[in-house]
Amino acid sequence: MNLVEDISKKLEEYVRILKLAKRPKREEFFKISKIAGAAMALVGIIGFSIYLLMSVLPKGI
Repeated sequence: MNLVEDISKKLEEYVRILKLAKRPKREEFFKISKIAGAAMALVGIIGFSIYLLMSVLPKGI
């Protein structure tokens, strides 16, 4: 019975959080998407530059 009570308690918490949540407005969604895209591009550029350095430097030494 303890397991059932724990699961029902968790479900109640999830439902409460979902009731508090709201859909973002169109402008807010696009702003978040632009920021996330820019962050992914930055991480990709950093990773690619590290890859290039690691592939070019050992050959030059």
